[in-house]
Amino acid sequence: MTTAPQPAPHPEPLWQPGADRIAGAQVTRFQEWAATHHGAPAATPGDPAASYAALHRWSVEELSTFWRATAEWFDVRFSTPYDTVLADATMPGARWFPGATLNYAEHALRAGEDPARAADPALLHVDESHEPTPVSWAELRAQVGSLAAELRRLGVRPGDRVSGYVPNIPQAVVALLASAAVGAVWTSCAPDFGARSVLDRFQQVEPVVLFTVDGYRYGGKEHDRRATVAELRAELPSLTAVVHIPLLGTEAPEGALHWDDVVSRDEEPVFEQVPFDHPLWVLYSSGTTGLPKAIVQSQGGILLEHLKQAGLHCDLGPEDRFFWYTSTGWMMWNFLAAGLLVGATIVLYDGSPGFPDTGAQWAIAERTGATLFGTSAAYVMACAKAGVHPGRDYDLSRVKCVATTGSPLPPDGFRWLHDEVAEDLWIASVSGGTDVCSCFAGAVPTLPVYIGELQAPCLATDVQAWDPQGKPLTDEVGELVVTNPLPSMPIRFWNDPDGSRYRDSYFEMYPGVWRHGDWITRTARGTVVIHGRSDSTLNRQGVRMGSADIYEAVERLPEIRESLVIGLELPDGGYWMPLFVHLAEGATLDDDLRGRIKQTIRTQLSPRHVPDDIIEAPGVPHTLTGKRIEVPVKRLLQGTPLEKAVNPGSVDNLELLRFYERIAADRAR
Repeated sequence: MTTAPQPAPHPEPLWQPGADRIAGAQVTRFQEWAATHHGAPAATPGDPAASYAALHRWSVEELSTFWRATAEWFDVRFSTPYDTVLADATMPGARWFPGATLNYAEHALRAGEDPARAADPALLHVDESHEPTPVSWAELRAQVGSLAAELRRLGVRPGDRVSGYVPNIPQAVVALLASAAVGAVWTSCAPDFGARSVLDRFQQVEPVVLFTVDGYRYGGKEHDRRATVAELRAELPSLTAVVHIPLLGTEAPEGALHWDDVVSRDEEPVFEQVPFDHPLWVLYSSGTTGLPKAIVQSQGGILLEHLKQAGLHCDLGPEDRFFWYTSTGWMMWNFLAAGLLVGATIVLYDGSPGFPDTGAQWAIAERTGATLFGTSAAYVMACAKAGVHPGRDYDLSRVKCVATTGSPLPPDGFRWLHDEVAEDLWIASVSGGTDVCSCFAGAVPTLPVYIGELQAPCLATDVQAWDPQGKPLTDEVGELVVTNPLPSMPIRFWNDPDGSRYRDSYFEMYPGVWRHGDWITRTARGTVVIHGRSDSTLNRQGVRMGSADIYEAVERLPEIRESLVIGLELPDGGYWMPLFVHLAEGATLDDDLRGRIKQTIRTQLSPRHVPDDIIEAPGVPHTLTGKRIEVPVKRLLQGTPLEKAVNPGSVDNLELLRFYERIAADRAR
């Protein structure tokens, strides 16, 4: 893919914000204030697009001034003042706010300091019964205070790792905030991950405390995870304490603490004041070529970036209820917590996205009074195909924005949301990554929405589309690059002492410039179009997983000699994930073997990553150094001619690729 269809000279927007919405948007008020106090360009009366373009240009050209203004606007509490905003802008290795100390959890809980808000819900928890259960700001503060004190009693110190094998429940938020309060480093996996997937992540960071559930409910069924928890405990020798959360009502296993006992004291939280770049959490890449990358992001960097995203881009505040369908194994769960930073109520849904029927997420938005509802593009398209009518069948009068991520929202998805939810609906298709736990481009409350396009690059984010030589492109497809540092870029990878894995991940193609791995188009109007991954990451229902995880599980079966898995974004918004298997001599790909392959992936990895088709292949192509060739096969399956999909001199058996070319041709018929 090298060129994109030329956009219409003057397309009509699908939606435009009204004058009242523009005037009331926080980004409008921020621009007016920053113009007075920090030299930002004043808004252009009657032209919100020109106003935002000028603000964005200032934010990337005056990076230090923008972030200083952001910290002041959101009243960031620096317990020790900073020496300068950006001491070194070199990527990787940018140094933000040296000298400053603060605490992320203090900011996430400060709305509860206001007596007038103490009884308001900070969290709304919903399970598959769809009955919301509130946790007030006062209750949240008390539980975090009690748990933080317990962590200190257990010997947890700043920099120690605290892990969670937990679903999207209030206890997970409490554990995250208590960890941050003591200066510990949080890391989590969802309980539908198998033990091997979890250990590939947690063993890297050696946690001292593990929060676990006994199981979870999904699709109307209970899934017991006690055996998996026992395996995790046995394989994590660094653990000094385990906290049992009885989601299914079982007794705590021997040697484990009970959740109720560690949050029973009503204690005011004590916030450890840590340096700006002190680690907050570890997120994980998909592990395409081996172990998942353990991505470390900082307390201060995430705080500032998420205040910007939640406040200025999502336009969230104390009156809002923020719902995003996610799990604790995806960065969007960490992003959902950002709602607390701006005083919004966050909605935690633990369950299947389509139980008891496809319209389930709309029902949750109705029951919780969500004002910003975030979901996956795949869910939107599933609703469209299933004939769901959200605007007719649910009271969505409070929903002012529907946001999507995980994969590009197809044009039909934009039209369906506009037609079936509400005509006056802000549709925010956003794109970012686990690597920065934020968005590069997406939501701007003051801009029009064009079908199939993200509204604009985010503030202080110099997003460009580059050709292989590093030349910026307009109205053509190129690699998504970011030419300036962001505070939430990783401070490092865990167990990467010389930084070589970090540099190789983002800075190998364009030294000193972040290359993300997405194909994008920057249009002449300033919008952004995402065309999918330019690498081989599997990205299903917004949950990324690397092919290496699939191979490790599948190839334990004696009948499988080797395998190749590909994830393809389809033009209609769907996703096709075939698994090609090269069988051992004498083996047959029958229904029994297909069933065992699917069951292996479902139980050891994730039910979301069971392949759509399992296809017998004559072999798996490799590079000359023995690496499986994934990206060229993906290009073949997308219809790219063989001579353009791969360099023939780099392949150990070019004839094997003709098999995959035939598969693509057969599908195209």
